[in-house]
Amino acid sequence: MGVHDGHRDRMRRRFLANGLNGFADHEVLELLLYYAIPRGDVNPLAHALMDRFGSLSGVLAAPAELLAQVEGVGERTAMLLRLVPQIAQMARLADMEREVALNTREKIGDYLLELFSRERNEAVYQVCLDGKGKLLACRRLGEGSASAVNLDVRKIVQNAIVFCACSVILAHNHPSGVALPSQEDHTATLRVKEALASIDVKLEDHIIVADHDFLSFAQSGFLR
Repeated sequence: MGVHDGHRDRMRRRFLANGLNGFADHEVLELLLYYAIPRGDVNPLAHALMDRFGSLSGVLAAPAELLAQVEGVGERTAMLLRLVPQIAQMARLADMEREVALNTREKIGDYLLELFSRERNEAVYQVCLDGKGKLLACRRLGEGSASAVNLDVRKIVQNAIVFCACSVILAHNHPSGVALPSQEDHTATLRVKEALASIDVKLEDHIIVADHDFLSFAQSGFLR
């Protein structure tokens, strides 16, 4: 057994004894890299990744094509680094959907901030709720803006019917970091509101997510 195998065993024993308590960020990354790179010293690679992306969260949020530019990162490594945070996000969203009724603006905002946290491009989602605010379904409608041109109103109505929704929340993000709605956002929102009203479903809100904040059309008076 080589010196690096001994180091790996010590790291694993530390984790089994105390979890990640006491681990530096680069050591957490090392521990993860063991499962993509079964032999050798991955400490230099962990440091190279941290240097390139600035932090552990930066590494785990980096696109696969940028990860692959770091020497020593192969397809398996890039896939593992992309897979782990997405599994964690799916688990967090599943917990929120099971345990929390989306019946306040704060709960809706928290859910959508988590939902959009991994989106790098502008995207549109439809959230279908029952009469008590329980989430029935969340569907990604596609990439692009929520403009009248890009929004498939027929699909939104179809989703509402399929999931027997009492109300719908429309949501999209502004990767620019500015949550102010455009005139196109207003126009698209009114089209969706009218289409849903024709099947007796309420457009509860249209949320724009930007950075770590969100803007509510309903709260801002834009749905009146």
